[in-house]
This record gives sequence, C-alpha cells and structure tokens, in this order.
Amino acid sequence: MGRPEPKCPIRPGDTCSLCFPGADGPHNCGLVWLVMDDEDQREQLHEMTLARRPQRTTPPHSPPAHP
Repeated sequence: MGRPEPKCPIRPGDTCSLCFPGADGPHNCGLVWLVMDDEDQREQLHEMTLARRPQRTTPPHSPPAHP
C-alpha cells in the first residue's frame, strides 16, 4: 500500500505538487496560507468548491422516526 497523497485545497482534485518552495504539503504551503488568510479569496474558493460538487438528488439519510 502506498503513502496517501495530500490534496491541494487551492486546486480541487489535484494532489499537492509542492509548487511553493520549501513546502512539504498543504499544511505549510505559503499559497494555501495566502488564500485562506484573505477573506475574499477564501470565500471565492468556497464558492468554486460548492459549484464543483455534484448536486444531491435525494435528501440526506435520516434515521427512522420513533413511534
């Protein structure tokens, strides 16, 4: 079994490519920090993430009601 590859939070669907010098994953990536620290960019990323998600066609599972 291989090592898990961290996903890039800025490029949804892509693995972390270590594009920021000195980073060894998203947890210490300067680009991720810059985006997440900026309220407008963070909101724009959130909107893009929601737009990429498949639309739910059925309601979420809920437990049966007790009589």
